[in-house]
Amino acid sequence: MQPWPWYIGGPLIGLMVPALLIFTGKNFGVSSSFRHLNAICAPQNRPDYLRINWRDHVWRLVFVLGIIIGGFIGNNILSYEPLPFLPEAYYSFWGVLILALGGILIGFGTRYAEGCTSGHTIMGISSLQWPSVVASISFFIGGLIMVWVIVPLFT
Repeated sequence: MQPWPWYIGGPLIGLMVPALLIFTGKNFGVSSSFRHLNAICAPQNRPDYLRINWRDHVWRLVFVLGIIIGGFIGNNILSYEPLPFLPEAYYSFWGVLILALGGILIGFGTRYAEGCTSGHTIMGISSLQWPSVVASISFFIGGLIMVWVIVPLFT
């Protein structure tokens, strides 16, 4: 009923990467699943970026569905005090606007960086990919700037 400590959760995530590679030959990552969803939703007249056989990547969509279901189970069944879906401040016009803008920026950022933070940091670094090391350092520096410079300007 409590969150797992880092020394249990971290190694489990770390062991997932070689297990996925050994048993399936596939790379870990979540942001590419949005590309596959778009390929399903726009089968006609789609740009070259979406001209993929999404059926070869159904496992990624199942993986993302598992993340959503697992989060729901963890919060609502395996927790003494379930957390609300969103903080109260986001149930307003400005809250929805901030969420929409943030989603667009995150979507752009993951495609521009050719992957998300989990894909680069967990999979890319563990498979010794130099671009993932650079991307992960950039994510970390960007987070520090946000927390220590930008957020204090608005609080």
